[in-house]
Amino acid sequence: MKAISYSRYGGPETLAYGDVREPRIGPDSVLVKVRAAAVNPVDWKAREGYLDPMFEAVFPVIPGWDVSGVVVQLGVSVVEYAVGDEVIGYVREDFLSRGTFAEYVAAPVRTLARKPRNLTWEEAAGLPLTGLTAYQVLTRALRVKRGETVLVHAAAGGVGSIAVQLARHLGARVIGTASEANHDFVRSLGGEPVTYGEGLSERVRGLAPEGVDAAFDTIGGDTLKVSANLLAPEGRLASIADGDVVGYGGRYFWVRPDAEDLTRLSELAEQGVVSVHVSETFPLERAADAHRLNEQGRTRGKIVVTVDWADEAAGSAEG
Repeated sequence: MKAISYSRYGGPETLAYGDVREPRIGPDSVLVKVRAAAVNPVDWKAREGYLDPMFEAVFPVIPGWDVSGVVVQLGVSVVEYAVGDEVIGYVREDFLSRGTFAEYVAAPVRTLARKPRNLTWEEAAGLPLTGLTAYQVLTRALRVKRGETVLVHAAAGGVGSIAVQLARHLGARVIGTASEANHDFVRSLGGEPVTYGEGLSERVRGLAPEGVDAAFDTIGGDTLKVSANLLAPEGRLASIADGDVVGYGGRYFWVRPDAEDLTRLSELAEQGVVSVHVSETFPLERAADAHRLNEQGRTRGKIVVTVDWADEAAGSAEG
């Protein structure tokens, strides 16, 4: 099969497009024919070697944890799915090797849910990692309740844009940091935008004089410190970007695959509660360009890599 892979840690230039062996499926996995795979900051951080203390890399590594696609083969123990089912997944294993930037991926059923019927392949691929991160942080780490005020950083980004929508669905008021160019986008999601940078604390205090009940940090560093200072007396803080959050009495959070949570997100997408904004798509062979764009850190919504099956479809029609 065709895939993107890298055989050493490094920059986007290490990503190569070519033939690799098709993955084998275990008893509790299915083989998914990939339609689209979203790009996340963790993908290039893994490629650079930043995750080496946590994840063993079995080279060559195929990057990517997000996927939307079609089930084409079942493991012997799988009863949850049938061949032909359309699925989405946060296909993260405890090592780096068999990612989603490929024509096929072996996916444990614990990482999958059914694809929302109203989303395109590209939109659906952008939901799992960002959606699960937002959902799990809001409901488990921050325990957001109706009537509370939540501060979401990078509210126009992949995780932030989903977090704004989910927090509003939970009944919270949402203040979201974003560049001025993205203020209308944040408003369209139900958030109240404030601009990044110097004076952020004063701008947030202007909207929430008593402080915020919960702060969702996606940036770290100085932003984390500002967030801690903006909390109400019983406020909660969580970060997915900076382990120093523990020193501020908050929680450092790492998203985990969860089929039940992902199914809930799929349902919310079908109900129109959650939408996924895709800013740009790249064909599989241009995945390095997708990585470069993601590394700039200024994306609205998601960047997605697509797999073109047009030639196969044409061949089937002719046959």
